[in-house]
Amino acid sequence: MTKLHENLDAVERRIREACERAGRPRGDVTLVVVSKYRPVEQTRELHALGICNFGESRVQDGREKIPQFPAGIDWHLIGRLQTNKAKYLPGLFVWVHSIDRADAADAIGKAFARKGGTVRCLVQVNIAGEEQKAGVEPGAAAALVRHVASLPNLECVGLMTMAPLVEDPEAARPVFRGLRELAERLRAETGLPLPHLSMGMTNDFEVAVEEGATLVRVGTAVYEG
Repeated sequence: MTKLHENLDAVERRIREACERAGRPRGDVTLVVVSKYRPVEQTRELHALGICNFGESRVQDGREKIPQFPAGIDWHLIGRLQTNKAKYLPGLFVWVHSIDRADAADAIGKAFARKGGTVRCLVQVNIAGEEQKAGVEPGAAAALVRHVASLPNLECVGLMTMAPLVEDPEAARPVFRGLRELAERLRAETGLPLPHLSMGMTNDFEVAVEEGATLVRVGTAVYEG
């Protein structure tokens, strides 16, 4: 068993145990392995081990990497989108986690209207209120969710957030709980199902799962253990 295999098994066990603590089935949570800046060979090995969801932060990196892989992989754009790069999304990415403004949504919509197809989108919310983090303020989330949902080629499937980087994962719990509670309010306000919550990374993904994450974005724990 390779080191990557061992690390992946450890992450899977931690997700499963977090699901058990929360009374959730393991199938509720998708592991998105963050492949940004990692060698293609490692991504190939992880795909061979059964991983079919990978996250990239930059469109240009996806343009180089994704064509080297077979169909059947879901590629997730998890970094902030530059609107002039939106035209490259169709045919590469099937998820965008980081919509934080209307012009980004509009650019994606135009790209998919020209090329055809749809893309699953999440609205990024800055629950923690960190100035250096992207994301709309919670009070502006409903308007952006409605806007994304109004675009024909975009499917608004939920919300995403990033918690502050802290030593104690428990310190991130209020942020994840806040996103879950916001999603509950938005479902009532908009009538949209918004089934997905993208939250949790290497240092806090277990707490995120306990608070309702359906997508966890994990890199370091998979590659470095």
